[in-house]
Formats: sequence, C-alpha cells, structure tokens
Amino acid sequence: MSKIAQKLLVTCALPYANGAIHLGHLLEHIQADIWVRYHRMRGKEVYFICADDAHGTPIMLKAQQLKIKPEVMINKIKKEHEKDLADFFISYDNYHSTHSIENRKFSEKIFLILKKNGYIKSKIIAQPYDPIQGLFLPDRFIKGTCPKCSATHQYGDNCELCGATYNSTKLINPYSTISGITPEIRNTKHFFFDLPAFSHILENWIKSETLHKHVRNKTQEWFKCGLEPWDITRDAPYFGFQIPNETKKYFYVWLDAPICYISTFKNLCNKKRNIDFNSYWEKNGNNTDLYHFIGKDIIYFHTLFWPAILEGINYRKPTNILVHGYLTINGTKMSKSRGTFITARSYLEHLDPDCLRYYYAAKLSSGINDIDLNLIDLVRNINSYIVNKVVNIAARNAGFITKRFHGKLSPRLAEPGIYARFISAEKKIGQAFSDREYNKVIHEIMLLADLANQYTDNQAPWILAKKENKEENLHDICSMGINLFRVLMTYLKPVLPGLSSRTEKFLNISLHWEDIKNPLLNHKITPFKKLFQRLEIHQVTAILEKSSNKIN
Repeated sequence: MSKIAQKLLVTCALPYANGAIHLGHLLEHIQADIWVRYHRMRGKEVYFICADDAHGTPIMLKAQQLKIKPEVMINKIKKEHEKDLADFFISYDNYHSTHSIENRKFSEKIFLILKKNGYIKSKIIAQPYDPIQGLFLPDRFIKGTCPKCSATHQYGDNCELCGATYNSTKLINPYSTISGITPEIRNTKHFFFDLPAFSHILENWIKSETLHKHVRNKTQEWFKCGLEPWDITRDAPYFGFQIPNETKKYFYVWLDAPICYISTFKNLCNKKRNIDFNSYWEKNGNNTDLYHFIGKDIIYFHTLFWPAILEGINYRKPTNILVHGYLTINGTKMSKSRGTFITARSYLEHLDPDCLRYYYAAKLSSGINDIDLNLIDLVRNINSYIVNKVVNIAARNAGFITKRFHGKLSPRLAEPGIYARFISAEKKIGQAFSDREYNKVIHEIMLLADLANQYTDNQAPWILAKKENKEENLHDICSMGINLFRVLMTYLKPVLPGLSSRTEKFLNISLHWEDIKNPLLNHKITPFKKLFQRLEIHQVTAILEKSSNKIN
C-alpha cells in the first residue's frame, strides 16, 4: 500500500436493515476497526463511519409482513445493529442510515448534477413483473439459471458461482422468489447511469496499482466484456427516495447506498463542526485519504460504479478499496439449516468479543481469500495464545510485585537487550498492521510472547522468592516480566480492546505506542486480577445449539 495520509476517512459496507448483524458482517467491521485503531494509536486523525442500508423491496415486504411501517422497522434494527457493533468494540465515529435527510439531499443533488452533465439517460426496458404481488421484481427476488455457466438458482443480477453479471431478463427458467411463478415481462421507463463514458478514466485508475492485485485483476475482467449503462431506478411500490420530478420512480438502493458514505460523513461534520468536509471529498483533498472496506461480492459496485459516480460530480475517487473474502463456519457456508448462521448477539451471550477479534486477526491478510471460523479451533487458540502465553506473563510476575514490593516496579531494567529486541519489533509489526497483514502481526507478537515466557522460565522467580538475600533480583526479574507484558499488550491493543482496557487498569497506565520506548520503572501497579477467562468447549457448542434452535 502507498504512503498513508495524516487524515483518513474510513468506511465499511452498509449492513442491510432487514436482519441482525452476524459473524460474516463482523469479519469486515473487525478488520476495519483494527486498522483504524492502529492508525489512531500512531497519531493519525481517523474518522470511521458506517450506516444501515435501509431501502429496497425486501425492507418494504418485511415491514408489510410485520404489519408495521418501514420507518419503524428500520429504526428498531438500526438500534440493534449499533449495540451489536459497539459490543464488539467497533469504534465508529458515526453510524447513520441511508434513510436520512442528508442522504436524500445528496442523492437528489448528485442525480441532478449527473443528469446536467449528460451522464443520465432514460429508456424503455423490459422487466420481470410478478402479477400476483403487483410489482416489478428486483434482482434479489428473481432466480434462475445463469446464462453463462448454467448454474441453477442464481440471482437476477449476478452468478455467485462464476461471477458473471447480467440483466435479469437473461436468466434461464426464471421464477419469482416471492410467489414462485414465472414472471411476466413488461415494459417500463428507467434511468441509466452512463458507466461506459468513464471506461478510460476507470481503466487508468485501476492500472495505477491503487488496488490490490487480486482486486485489480478481477475488475479488469469486466472491461473485457465491456461496461454497460447502469440501471439506477426502481418502480413503485418501493421503499426509498423518489426521483425528483418523476412519479412512481425511485432511486435504486445501489445509488443511494454508496452516496450514504458522503451523507454519513456530512452528518458527522454537522455534529462536530470542526471537520473540513470538503477536504475529504473534493479532488486534491488537503492531505486526506478515503478508504472503503468491503467484501469481494461487491467489488463491481465499488471499483467501477462508485468511482465513476464520484468522477461524474467532480469528487475525489477512493484512495483504495480494501477487500476481504467470505467467511465460512466449521468449513461450510453460513447456513441456518446447519445452525452455523450465528448472530452477533448469540455469540456475545457465550463468548468474549475479543476472542473473535483475535481469531479473525490471526487469519486475516490483505488478500481476498476466504477464511474459516472453526469454533473448536477458536477455543484452542484463545487458551493457547492469549491465556497461556500473553496473560500468563503478567500472572506469573504480578503476585510477587504486589506481595513483596508493595505493588511497585523496580527502578532498574533487568535485561535491556531483551527489552530492546521487543522494541525493535515495533517497525515490522507496525508495517504489518498498516498493510492489513494481521496474521503476520499476530505471528510476530507470539514469537515475542514465547521469548518473554522463556525469560521467566529461565529466571524462575517462584524459586528465587524462597531464597534469602535475593529480593533485589526477584524485584528486577518480575518487573522485567511486567514490562515485556506491557509491550505485548501495546502491540495487541488494536486487536484486543477489551483485554487492553483491563490491562491499563492493572498497570495503572494508558497503553500508547510511542511510550514503549521507555520502560515502566519505579511505577506502581494495581493488584493483579484475572484478565482473561479460559474458554470451554461447551461455550461454543451452546452457540451452535442456540443457532440451530432459532430455525426449529
């Protein structure tokens, strides 16, 4: 990744407001949050934002099913989403909604600018229509056989198997997922964004090596097929924003959803008043970067459609699109029928959020490979690495400091050479954080944890404590152990905010990256209390059982 600016605006893809946050969502939010927390620790000014994606036919239909207004439903779900994300320590500066005053204004404004600049065209098109439901079917509500690879039960806009994108009218043997009938084809007027007009600009942007090579290669595949105008409207009935000066025409959710990145930030600026909104969105922004964390299923929208929209209104394009793969659980796709569709709340009822944050970090890299969450493996990893390696360093030394030295650390550093080795790892660990190579971060930290435990094993303070005239040695050795633990927890702070907070209370300090150069000497710590609970297998089996029961 190229040099990162001093001021950053970071977003995650917007969770859809018709269901709970689940562990798949959290892969992205945790990945982004670790990155944000690291850069904040290094003194950068970071604004981290997200919002609920609250528009579309699914929202409308679910609200009808619940016999409530869509606004009531999305407000309730938004509160649940915010609580779930906060309980996993996702440190958003603002969490908003696509169904907001700001987003309506920006959607209308951007549409009118694009139209004035000649990038909006209208034409009559054929669309699948469900006469039983009385509505034109969105892509998510029509399935059929992929026209490219012949995979069955694929959605109306893209094939999950081969990645092909297409018009829903091209599906073979289509059927409505609402009523099950074969849809009729009816004509209707729609507005289109002239994506092909930006082909040259987008190709140059992609070739500039801004994007990760895997994302770049995937995006370039679509150029081979040729870019097509993008349908940005939907017909009534629809829950969303009506298009200015049109009747029964609404903005497609994939127009106003990315625009919500802009409107959510504007909402934050209205709250804080000291943020220069324009410097983050205008071209040639004043030492600012814009980063979007997304899943690989929405690369198309973020590397082609969204940058073209921004170019069309003379806004800056993203500095980078940071893409991750899918999540599987116990080796298979998340499935309600298998009991592996696990919500954030179901997880939190049984496990510490830091456990999931650590497990994801230990597997995540900057690539777009899928990762698997094996719940038994999670238990083993947390017990082996967090409890037995990291926290154990503090547990083995703190009691002596409290009981024998009134909680005060030694005025000397017993092993400056070992401490220097811990500090010298800072550059490598920091670069891995910045590059989103979190698996490398964890690997390097655990090597240091092994070294710290080896030091304690060799010095054996529990034996030294029984000998006469060894008080000074005991004090120095145990203080050294506490200092090594402090460095490790400083490195782990972006990953484990819960454990870090408890550590800060125990050490009676705040963990700051730049402070580790100076060891804690003559410093009073608080009495040690258990910092992390060992996990038991029954905790993860309870999560799976609860997930299974929800569908029975």
